[in-house]
Amino acid sequence: ARTIAIEMEKADKAKRDSMGFFEKIKYGPSFHIKRYVDDNQRVYKTIPMKVPSKWRNDLNFSARSKDGRILFDSLPADANGNQCAVLLLKKDDEMAQPNSDPRALRKLFDDFLPQFSALLDDDMIATVAKKPPSFLPSFRYAAPRLNQGNSCVILGDSAHTVKPYFGLGANSALQDVQVLKRSIAGTPSIKDAVHQFSKERAAESKALVQISRNLDRPGALGLLTFVFPLIIDSIFNKMAPKIFSPNTISMLQKSENTFCGLRVRKRLERLGQLMTIVALFTGLKIGSSKLIECLSKLTGRRSTTVVATIVSGMAGIILLKKLAVFLIPGLAPADVLTKANVRSKGPAEEEATFHTITAYDDGEQDLSANMSGGGI
Repeated sequence: ARTIAIEMEKADKAKRDSMGFFEKIKYGPSFHIKRYVDDNQRVYKTIPMKVPSKWRNDLNFSARSKDGRILFDSLPADANGNQCAVLLLKKDDEMAQPNSDPRALRKLFDDFLPQFSALLDDDMIATVAKKPPSFLPSFRYAAPRLNQGNSCVILGDSAHTVKPYFGLGANSALQDVQVLKRSIAGTPSIKDAVHQFSKERAAESKALVQISRNLDRPGALGLLTFVFPLIIDSIFNKMAPKIFSPNTISMLQKSENTFCGLRVRKRLERLGQLMTIVALFTGLKIGSSKLIECLSKLTGRRSTTVVATIVSGMAGIILLKKLAVFLIPGLAPADVLTKANVRSKGPAEEEATFHTITAYDDGEQDLSANMSGGGI
C-alpha cells in the first residue's frame, strides 16, 4: 500500500517538473509524503502464548515496568486461550537484539513479568531470544490529497502511518473505509466519490499524524507536548468541566470528535487556559494588595517582586508535585497513560514490581482499552 503512495509521489513530481511557471501555480501543490524521523524508536518481539483456562480469554492483558524499559501487551488470537503477545523494548536494549541470552530473558520475565513468565516454557523463551526484532512504523502522512486521478484513492497506513500505542492507526483506517463507503453512496459517480473522500480525509490524515507524533516525543519535548498538556487539561477540566475538555487522548476515544476539530478545540482551550491563568494572577495581585504592601514594607522589596515570588513558588510546587511521577528515565507514552489512569488500584498492585497490569473488555470504552485495540 505504501508503494502506491510512493509511486503517486514520483508521478506527481515528474508531472509538475514538466510544467511551466504559470502551469505550476494553476496546478497547485504537488502530492507528497511527509516523513518524520523517529526520535523515540522502540522495537518489539512477538510471543505466542496460551493463558490458563481460569483466565478470561476475551480480554487484552497489559503490563508496564516502572522504569519504562518493558511494555508487554497480549491480545486474544482465538477462543481457545491462545494469545498473541508483544514485548516492546528500546532499540538498544540487550533483549531487543537477535540471538540474545535466553537466561537473561527468562530473568527479565521473572523479575518484571512473573505472571507471564510462568506461561512460557524454556523453548519459547529461547525462540524469542533468538529472533530478530521487528520495528514499529515511523510517522508519515500523504498530502494534500488522497486520490490519484478520478478512480484511485489511498487510505489506512498508505495515507497516514502512526505508532500503535493509542489504537489510532487501525481505528482511523476503519474510519477511512466508512467515509469512502458514504462518499460512494452519497455521490452520483465514482469520480465525485473519490474527490469527496479526498477532500474529507486528507486534512484529517495530516492532523492524526501530527497529534500522534506529539504524544510520542522523547525527553523534554515529551514533557512539553504530552505530559505538561495532560496535567494542565486535567486541572482545568476538574475546575470547569463544562468549559475545558479532558485530555487529548481521552477526547480521541469519542467517535464524534475529528482530529482537525479536536486540534482546533485544544488550541482555543490553550488560549482560554492562558487567559484564565493571567486573570487569576491579576486577581491575586489586586485581592492581596494590602498583604503585599505589608510584606513589601517588611522585606524592603517592591510589591511586584513579592507577588511574583509567592505565585511562582506556589505554581512551581504544584507543578513539580504533578510532574514528579512522570520524571522517570525511559518513560514511554503508554506508561504515562498507565500513571494517568483514573482506575483505582489495590494495595497488591501498588506494591508490585511492575507498575500495573490491567485487563480490559474488548468493547469497553476506555482509553487504555482503545490503546490496546490498535494492535502491533
